[in-house]
Amino acid sequence: MNNSIEEANAPRHYILLTVAIIIGIVGVYLRFAGDAPIYNILANIILVIGVIIALKAVFTIMK
Repeated sequence: MNNSIEEANAPRHYILLTVAIIIGIVGVYLRFAGDAPIYNILANIILVIGVIIALKAVFTIMK
């Protein structure tokens, strides 16, 4: 039991969450960069990548 708590509190999980949040913020800022469709497509792709990384980190912590 104690080993799983230590594993959940490992710094690598929170570093991964921080990276995912930064990627998500970049996607949000890019969404407001302009009206070109390429910006919206790129922003959506970046946001999806950030969400996938964040979910991976959260589920790893919960496991």
